[in-house]
Amino acid sequence: MNLVESKNLLDSVDARTRLAGSNKMEILLFSLGTREIFGINVFKVREVGRTPHITKTPNMPRGVEGLISLRGNVIPVLSLAPFLQLDTQPGRGKTMMVAEYSKRTLGFLVHDVDRIIRVDWERVKAPESVLSANQGLITAVIELDGGGLVSILDVEQILANAFGEAMIIDIPPARVDPDTSVFFVDDSIVARRKISEVLDKLGVRHKHATNGMEAWTRLQGLAAHASQMGRNIRDDVRLILVDAEMPEMDGYVLTKNIKSDPRFDGVPVVMHSSLSSEANRAMGKSVGVDAYVAKFDAEALADTLRPLIER
Repeated sequence: MNLVESKNLLDSVDARTRLAGSNKMEILLFSLGTREIFGINVFKVREVGRTPHITKTPNMPRGVEGLISLRGNVIPVLSLAPFLQLDTQPGRGKTMMVAEYSKRTLGFLVHDVDRIIRVDWERVKAPESVLSANQGLITAVIELDGGGLVSILDVEQILANAFGEAMIIDIPPARVDPDTSVFFVDDSIVARRKISEVLDKLGVRHKHATNGMEAWTRLQGLAAHASQMGRNIRDDVRLILVDAEMPEMDGYVLTKNIKSDPRFDGVPVVMHSSLSSEANRAMGKSVGVDAYVAKFDAEALADTLRPLIER
């Protein structure tokens, strides 16, 4: 794929928006100068181009090459190979992907971009069984038709490794009953930890799952148990918080399943995603989410959840 072709494909927002609820995603494949294939959700990539001049600055974290000026904005540039501890040849990183997620814009240096593929989320698997030193930075694995594997990067973890995790400070507790519980699902270790911190500060009990399919299985079990006990599921789960991108079943399909099951009537669904564009908000609205909040702003998350869980 040449850079002009990749940019044109990345501009096809309307076509990708129609994927909402279809349990499909589009992945941009790229390499880091080794034989491994990596991928990132196309929705996170704003553009691809040749690496511009990078201004070196002192005291940059490991893997952060420096700063560039891009259309009037100064953004940091990260070299992905050092983060993944890959042994690459000098001079790699001539291509830059500009990624936009979690209200940040970053440049990622890569060796080359390949092509965009469309896959079913059912083919996107959690990496527990993958023996890799980089497992903590890989959120999912896809097996290609030819048998090769694509490693999907955990951009939240990369962001946390590079710049540290934001401190969560003044979040007052919510006025909730002691047995109020929230169910959340996210495939990122960093995201699950930060969500748990927010819920703990709100004084809310919580359960979680690590992918959409696991979440739907557990939620169905909770609903069945509530029915057997003659209870309303809302007595056990006051709110469901879902990520958008997850292995096996994405947050859009999970939301559609929840909203089409009458047992969950009255249980609000909030989508919490690093994909924070208006197009993604529209995708969430199209499947029935009650609120959409971008990662990761602890105060914004707490302010979104509080009126939905308070008595």
